[in-house]
This record gives sequence, structure tokens and C-alpha cells, in this order.
Amino acid sequence: MIAILDYGAGNLRSVENTLDKIDAPYTLVHDAAGLQAADKIMLPGVGHFGQMMRALDEMQVRETLRERIEAGVPFFGICLGMHALFEDSEEAPNQSGLAIFKGSVRKFGTGARVPHMGWNTLSPIGAPRLLSGLGPEPYVYFAHSFYVPETPVTAATCTYMLPYTAIVERRNIFGVQFHPEKSGPVGLQLVRNFVDLAC
Repeated sequence: MIAILDYGAGNLRSVENTLDKIDAPYTLVHDAAGLQAADKIMLPGVGHFGQMMRALDEMQVRETLRERIEAGVPFFGICLGMHALFEDSEEAPNQSGLAIFKGSVRKFGTGARVPHMGWNTLSPIGAPRLLSGLGPEPYVYFAHSFYVPETPVTAATCTYMLPYTAIVERRNIFGVQFHPEKSGPVGLQLVRNFVDLAC
């Protein structure tokens, strides 16, 4: 069963609708026990990095989430859910992330119109499993003011002012900067790819 970690994110219903469309069974979880029972975990995220991480701490799920990811449970973070995988963010300098990956989330520099909103092309690096069957340059929907620079776990980039990480992949861990739940048929296939993965 896929567990969607519900910390109050505004895009939760859209993610549920996406899973419903591809007939993927899921449940909403709100505590460590729900994460312990999950076969796969999704963390949708919109809003503010600091608020999200504080919410995870208030729910007392931070350590369980880290433990489950490190134990090999497939994890899929969306937007802020991907940011959570890193050490920290310029959006909330005093708030730590899960630190699964090294690196910091940064704000687009002066001169950039933020948030970066709209449809953009992905540039895959290698053959990302999330993009299986989606062609060489999938087109997806973004809405964000902060970004992850290119890292050793970057599996696809997008360019807005500069190239940045659009997808991360490492073993059982996946994250996307864009919103697959708002990306039409491409987003549906990408989520289906995660659901079908045997990590």
C-alpha cells in the first residue's frame, strides 16, 4: 500500500486524484505507525520549507521517515517533498531537512521572476526510471521560488535562469521539483512509473 504522508499540504487532493486515475491503492497517514506499515511513501509538498519540516516534527515522524527511506522503502517527494531530502533551505535557514542527500535548497537570484510558474521541458541525465516511456524531453508543470542545484543524484534538469535539478533518483529514493499531479498525461505516467517500480 502507498502511504501519502499528510501534514496539511494544499496539493494533497490533486495527488489523490492522480492515484485514483491510475487505480493505485493508497492511504493517508498522519503518524509514525502509518509510515511503518507502508510499502511505498509519497510526500507531496507546497508552501514553506520551514512550516513543512516543523509539521513533520510536531507529528513526530521525522526519524521514522528517515529510517524507512534508509531501509529501502520506495519514497517519492513532490516539490517541497523533494526539498525535504536535502540538508537545509535558504527559505528557512534555521530549519534542517531530512539530510538524506547533501546540499542546500537555494532561492533564484535577483532578476528572476518568482515564482517560476508554467510548463517547461525536462532534460534527462541517463535514463531516469521515473521518465520511462516519456520520450527524450517531457513537458511538465512547475510552480516554485526555490531550487536544488545540480547534484550527484540529479536525474533530470530544467533551465530557468540557470540549470537546476528537476528530478532526483538514487536507488529507492525519488523526487521531483515539478507537479506531476498538474502535468496531464505525462504526470500520470510518471506517477504510474513510481507505483510500478520494484526497488
